[in-house]
Amino acid sequence: MGHPHGSVGQFWLFYRIADAEENLGESEVREAHLAKSLFYIRIGDKEKALEQLKVTEGKTVAVGQRMDLVFYTLQLAFFYMDFDLISKSIDKAKNLFEEGGDWERKNRLKVYEGLYCMSSRNFKKAADLFLDSISTFTTYELFPYDTFIFYTVLTSIISLDRVSLKQKVVDAPEILTVIGKIPYLSEFLNSLYDCQYKSFFSAFAGLTEQIKLDRYLHPHFRYYMREVRTVVYSQFLESYKSVTIEAMAKAFGVTVDFIDLELSRFIAAGKLHCKIDKVAGVLETNRPDAKNALYQATIKQGDFLLNRIQKLSRVIDL
Repeated sequence: MGHPHGSVGQFWLFYRIADAEENLGESEVREAHLAKSLFYIRIGDKEKALEQLKVTEGKTVAVGQRMDLVFYTLQLAFFYMDFDLISKSIDKAKNLFEEGGDWERKNRLKVYEGLYCMSSRNFKKAADLFLDSISTFTTYELFPYDTFIFYTVLTSIISLDRVSLKQKVVDAPEILTVIGKIPYLSEFLNSLYDCQYKSFFSAFAGLTEQIKLDRYLHPHFRYYMREVRTVVYSQFLESYKSVTIEAMAKAFGVTVDFIDLELSRFIAAGKLHCKIDKVAGVLETNRPDAKNALYQATIKQGDFLLNRIQKLSRVIDL
C-alpha cells in the first residue's frame, strides 16, 4: 500500500499533465512534467525520476532550463553516489554551455564538479574549482556555505604551496568570515601556516571525526590523513639540513617512537626525502629541491660541453 500523501500527490500530478496537454500551452505541459520529475526526486525514486527528467528534457528548448534539468540529475546522482551518472551529467552540462548559458549557472557547475573531484580523490582540481567559486557560491541545494568552506580549506591544505595558501585561503575575506564557525578548522589552517606544529596536531585530531563522518570524504579518510601528514612533515623538514628525531617529536608534541615509525613509513613510501640515522637519532634531509636539480643539470651540461670542446680541439690539433 503506497503512502496516502504520495498517491494523492501522484494523482494530482497526472491530472495536471493531462489538463495541461488538453487545455494549456507547451510551457505549461513542460512545467507539469517537471513537477512530476521533482516529485519522484523528492520521494527518492531514482528510475522514475530519471525517466521523467528525460521526458521533460524532450519538451525543453531554452539552454538555461535544460541546464537546470542537468542540475536536478546531478542532485539525484550525488544522493545515490552514482559516479558514472555524475561524470556523464557534468560533461553534458559543459556541452550545453558551449551553446550559451549564464554565469550564475556556470559558477554553480564549478561547485558540482569540485564535489565530484573531491569525491573521486582529485583534491587538487577540487581545491581549484572551490576557490574559484568562493565569492559566487549559490549551490545551497548541495550543502550550506560553512560546509563548502570546510571542503575548500581541507582540499587546499594538501594542494597549494605556501604562497598560494596564504593568498587564497589564509587571508581570504570570504573564508575568514565563516571559518570560526567550524570547530578546529581555523586552528588547523593557521597553525600549519604559522608552523605551530603542536597546535596543528591537536586541531587535526579534533577534525578527524568530522572528516570521517562526512559522506563524501569518508571513503578517502585514510588517504587524506596521510596526505596532510606528508605536507606538514615536509614543511617541518624543509627548514633543516639535519635535525634530531627528538627535536621533531618535541615540536609535534608526540613521542620519539611515534615520529620514528611515522617517518620510516613515509620515507619507505617515497613521500619524504630524508634518511634516518638510527644510531645518532638524527634525520638528514636530502630533498631534491628545484634549485638543486637545476644546479646538477647545469653542471652536467657544462661537463658535456667541455667534453665536446676537448674532442673538437683534438680533431683540430691533428
